[in-house]
Amino acid sequence: MNIDLHTHGKLTKKTDFDLEFFLGMTAGAAKNGLDAFALTEHFNTRHFQEIYDTLDAHYHYENNYYDVDGIRVFPGMEVDVKETGHILLIGDKEDIVSLNKTLEPFKEEFIAFEELLRLTDEKEILRIGAHPFRESTPLTAHPERLLEKLDAFDVNGKDLFTYENTSMEERVKKWAEELGIRITAGSDSHHPLQLGAVFNEVDNDIKTIAELKEAVFQQPKRHISNCLSTKVEAAKAVKKTLKQQILSA
Repeated sequence: MNIDLHTHGKLTKKTDFDLEFFLGMTAGAAKNGLDAFALTEHFNTRHFQEIYDTLDAHYHYENNYYDVDGIRVFPGMEVDVKETGHILLIGDKEDIVSLNKTLEPFKEEFIAFEELLRLTDEKEILRIGAHPFRESTPLTAHPERLLEKLDAFDVNGKDLFTYENTSMEERVKKWAEELGIRITAGSDSHHPLQLGAVFNEVDNDIKTIAELKEAVFQQPKRHISNCLSTKVEAAKAVKKTLKQQILSA
């Protein structure tokens, strides 16, 4: 089973959720050989609840995923933390929606990393440190005692492109090994063109968050596309054009 654990269902945080655009994401996932992806939209995106209201109105939710035209979509969100950095949370729909409401007071003044961990400690939630070496949001600022509570670090498609000459994958791998956590792959896609840039291959048929966490613990195989640069660059160009069209409309 092939799964991307870092995707966005909206072009930008400032736009509303558009089902037609999202279906382009699921179609793009299928074309790129994915069986599933985690929908880790930004926690402070415009009308977060609208995403799940729309999916509930059109698709069946079973176990811990939506079945969208044969693609399994696991709920999640990407949370900014106060000190610096982004954390991916992937879990049951009710947990994700509830947590997003809890985080409402922190959508401008972000929550402390330790407090976010405390909020999620007792829940069946996969916690991934997103793009840990990105210069704008490095996770290196946090103490190891907190980082060790994460399930994995994110080998990020956008960062592999941005820092192509810095052996980013090896840096993430080395640090994860030092902390005793795993590595997952995520495209960080905001557009269908970027899907397939990187993804995880797991042995089992994943239907629940518990199964997903176990698959991550077993260290999934990572795939990095030979066309990664083309995918990311093309998605970036199209996203820029679409944003300009939206702002000028």
